[in-house]
Amino acid sequence: MVEDELERLFGAAGCAGSVAVMDIDGPGQVVLCADEWMVAASTFKIAVALELFCRGAEGTLDLTERVRLAPSQATPGGQGFCIFEDEAEVSLRDAARMMMTISDNTATDVLIRRVSVPRIHARLAGLGLDRIRLAGTIREEFDAIGRDAGFAGWTEMERAMGAAGSPRDTDRIWARALAAPSLRPGRVTSATAGQMAALLRLIWRDEAGPGRACAAVRTVLGRQRLTRKIATGFGTEVRTAAKSGSVPGCVSNDVGVVAYPDGSRFAVAVFTRPTGRTGSAGTAEPAEPVGPVLDPTRTDVVIGAAARLCVEHLRRAGRP
Repeated sequence: MVEDELERLFGAAGCAGSVAVMDIDGPGQVVLCADEWMVAASTFKIAVALELFCRGAEGTLDLTERVRLAPSQATPGGQGFCIFEDEAEVSLRDAARMMMTISDNTATDVLIRRVSVPRIHARLAGLGLDRIRLAGTIREEFDAIGRDAGFAGWTEMERAMGAAGSPRDTDRIWARALAAPSLRPGRVTSATAGQMAALLRLIWRDEAGPGRACAAVRTVLGRQRLTRKIATGFGTEVRTAAKSGSVPGCVSNDVGVVAYPDGSRFAVAVFTRPTGRTGSAGTAEPAEPVGPVLDPTRTDVVIGAAARLCVEHLRRAGRP
């Protein structure tokens, strides 16, 4: 069975996986632990983009509205506006492009504050998707993790890691962060693979909101620059539009749509976590140190392999 093959793939990569792959134009699907609540990482940014573009299409928000971004207000993330030394001005629409193409956390927080978490949740609920839940802005989540790790916030934790006397000391601080209660599913922004794949299916069918809004989300997803996960499972003839997400050592995810030259297309969501760490809220707390951590050189490849396995299974099943 394909589910058994998936289990073997994840086991060989030293991780556990949650998978949902859906035929966008038919009823076929492959699922593995698809209802398990997982840390969403940056995959949730699709829901933020959907709310933004829907409100633009509905006329309740001007996508050309300008926002000013000061370095002092930046959200950590390693790339994008957080590395700027000077103030920048950008439209909401271009902030969404930064959020989706390079996963810019500062741009994401600007948009979350502009459209609001309750509105995002309300739109998702209207689509029957109540297991994609934002805990707040990324900055708020980071600060909660830093406090759980014993610091005043995320910035103070980063300073301590930078000043650590050895790589081992740095790893010890990061292990405390990974063990933080605020980094567990249900506390941090979380989702299920099943509902993320369902959201993509609705977007690709123009059923998640106005057609113009769904088209805008599809366009920015197709421009993502971080394509080392789902896309690795397919040849260049297959078009991939996806949004990845990761927390180093903790989770590695990718969700997206793959489209074949013959017109067949599939919504894919693959979430991974270290073996032994549960993906459900309210379960046993990880101890410090966390124990097994994800190896990105293995998980990135297994995400692509799992996606290809499921998609090819559905393509075979759909052939007369």
